[in-house]
Amino acid sequence: MSDLEIRPATLEEFAIAVEWAASEGWNPGFDDLSVFHNVDPAGFLIAWKAGQPVASITVVNYSAEYGFLGFYIVHPDYRGTGVGMAIWNAGMSHLGDRTIGLDGVVDQQENYKKSGFVYAGRNIRFTGRPKIVKANGLKGKIRNNETADVPALLEYDRLHFPANRESFTRAWTDPEFGPRRRTKIAVIDNKIIGYGTLRTCRSGYKIGPLFANDEQIAHGLFEALCSNIPDISEVSLDVPEANSAASSMARKYGLEPVFETARMYRGSIAPLPLATTFGITTFELG
Repeated sequence: MSDLEIRPATLEEFAIAVEWAASEGWNPGFDDLSVFHNVDPAGFLIAWKAGQPVASITVVNYSAEYGFLGFYIVHPDYRGTGVGMAIWNAGMSHLGDRTIGLDGVVDQQENYKKSGFVYAGRNIRFTGRPKIVKANGLKGKIRNNETADVPALLEYDRLHFPANRESFTRAWTDPEFGPRRRTKIAVIDNKIIGYGTLRTCRSGYKIGPLFANDEQIAHGLFEALCSNIPDISEVSLDVPEANSAASSMARKYGLEPVFETARMYRGSIAPLPLATTFGITTFELG
């Protein structure tokens, strides 16, 4: 396929892949791309044919040991032509021998297994108009994230992810970002015991991540994040199936399962604390 060019895309060029994701029903956040792209600009690949974008993949290297794959999309007109495999191979080359994570849609999971990925568990997207019921006796205090909280928040986030993603988390939870993405933290005795981020998407909102030391804290964070959104808006939360308390929480607030992926890894990885993961950050970057 000599007329196919695969190369890292600029922020502006990769916007087309975000539009493809929206057309596939992935409902990206309005301001996701700038944060995503800065993590590893060389890992945002687009395949071009005759000057037209035909496929995308993100292969973000978080560290020398761990990377994450997402945005694997082939334009419908070019599916079955070999374009998908070509950009896949380019992505694998960028990731090298790192452990690789991905969230695979149902119809691609067998293909990922053929490439050496192993099933680690299901993630379920719950969506609905949240019905807020105030929690009683919440230990600790929930408030907006502030600049002074950043070091402690980064330390807490590190407990829930396979690699240091400090640059991502700093930008994702930046208290100066603006109204379309906001972060709440739960604090007791000056220690962070949970945090969550809500962002505006093409349709409604998504919460991710939602990490909390226990179910009561998770409920309080969910309520605080949803407290000022319009009543007609839907909220999505991507829950690891292994955390049954997270699924129960989502249903309590009127959210229902609408979509699922499989978290899969190629290579070894230490177990993550799913009992305190009430919502994963994103399907695109882990």
